[in-house]
Amino acid sequence: MKLILKDAASGGNLLLFKNEDDFARLYYGRDRDNKYFTIAWNTGKTQTVTIDGTEHTFKPNTILPLMFNQSFHFEHTSDIVAWQFNREFYCIVDHDREVSCVGFLFGMNNIFITLDPVTQQRMELMLGIFVLEMNTADNIQNDMLLMLLKRLIITLTQLAMTEYIPDNKLQQDSRFHIIRKFGLLVEEHFRTEHSVSYYAQLLNKSPKTLSNLFALFDQKTPTQMIQERIIIEAKRLLRFTNKSTKQITFELGFEDPAYFSNFFKKHTSAAPLEFRNAKAKEV
Repeated sequence: MKLILKDAASGGNLLLFKNEDDFARLYYGRDRDNKYFTIAWNTGKTQTVTIDGTEHTFKPNTILPLMFNQSFHFEHTSDIVAWQFNREFYCIVDHDREVSCVGFLFGMNNIFITLDPVTQQRMELMLGIFVLEMNTADNIQNDMLLMLLKRLIITLTQLAMTEYIPDNKLQQDSRFHIIRKFGLLVEEHFRTEHSVSYYAQLLNKSPKTLSNLFALFDQKTPTQMIQERIIIEAKRLLRFTNKSTKQITFELGFEDPAYFSNFFKKHTSAAPLEFRNAKAKEV
């Protein structure tokens, strides 16, 4: 089953997949122009999900949110229920006050959300309403589905907060939103800005304050987050495009290809061309 809602006026799209055999996404290829955020639910047994060429274990009754610029495919696609939407249908950045998910639920780290029996039932009910509304074409269909999508995102954000930040006091701590905003800013500027001080200034914080804040929430350091985002993009460009190392160097904000190669090797134990050749052999 594949259901699609298209808003011709805004260009907004909402898609729902269930029991489909060919559900996957290749961002640096056929799907480059369709910038869909994805929420994938494994309703079957444990399987493998491959994200940007890296395999991850996808357990039963677990939900995985994915960014629009991630490529992925599943071992058992027919067991996946998935929602996809673009920013024209619902912009999670512009409406962050409503859903508070940017930089956490949707971010550079892959969040796997475990559903207990109660939340499984909630998800089944919500899925049924989605199917009903997507098959009901009337003048309030868009509004109903937008409301349902918000409810889905809010529910998953709350579940993820409970699972990944079990301390209730830290969940309510406004400082956590600074970490989310940092992640969003890195996503926007990592191709040109590599220093913690740049992002600290945007957040009106000192670099030391940011580092202490990340430590409080048991997060990676700000420097690690910036560097890991650069490496993620470098791997994508090496694996999924034909761009030269020199082109990738400049695209990611480095001035010297040799320096970029050393940076990449330090984080991956392989030079850029070694990484590309090794991945090509895996195909």
